Amino acid sequence: MSEEKIIKPVIIVGIGQLGGVFARGFLQAGYPVYPVTRDVRFSGYPGRIPEPALVLLAVPEDGIAEALREVPTVWRDRIGLLQNELLPYVWEAEKIAAPTAMAVWFEKKKDRGVKVFQPTLVFGPAAGIVCSALTALNIPCEILPDDHHLVLALVRKNLYVLTINIAGLVVGGTTGELWSNHADLAGAVARDVLTVMEHLTGEALDREEMMTSLRDILQRVPDHACRGRVSEARLRRLLASARRAGLDTPALDRIAVRKQ
Repeated sequence: MSEEKIIKPVIIVGIGQLGGVFARGFLQAGYPVYPVTRDVRFSGYPGRIPEPALVLLAVPEDGIAEALREVPTVWRDRIGLLQNELLPYVWEAEKIAAPTAMAVWFEKKKDRGVKVFQPTLVFGPAAGIVCSALTALNIPCEILPDDHHLVLALVRKNLYVLTINIAGLVVGGTTGELWSNHADLAGAVARDVLTVMEHLTGEALDREEMMTSLRDILQRVPDHACRGRVSEARLRRLLASARRAGLDTPALDRIAVRKQ
């Protein structure tokens, strides 16, 4: 008689909208899920669960550094990341060598269902587990072939989110309206975003391909609101990176002046 397969549990840090989606997905895929929240910290989990399948940090991007530092040492080779504004320097700064990272292309708002933009892209040791969870929810997911493709996927997601949020500070509206009525503004912001992305990744990006990717998603998902509640914070963080590196970002500078 064959031995019963042992399914390792998943730890999810932060059960907000996205964390809740992933929790349901992992449960439907057959993985026990243990939450870590503000009220339920890591407690005795590491002693009872020394080898989880994944420790998914589903916290906001401005809390990721602190969350990475709080992860128990025994779990640091099992981390999963899903934030916007995510790039390798974020986890490398906390000496995380090879997390499972993803460009999430769906959203979940309070009192609304999941809205899918395109397949979520993931790479890392637990990529298969992540895809099994999303597939259980009928959310498309693709595993990337290597870490270079992961960097490009993260840059494309950053380019989309940062461009619409920062341009949205000026014109508001939807992604379709941004592209139809304010393509020059969108293009200027996007070029500045790519300047910062090249610095932060150390990659010589194919700007034409990146801009084509941006145009495609703006046209395919024309009804998404451009401005979000963290748009101004995203602009501040991007400009801080640009100024530390002495980068020329004229469109971002002009918008920052307008928002003063």
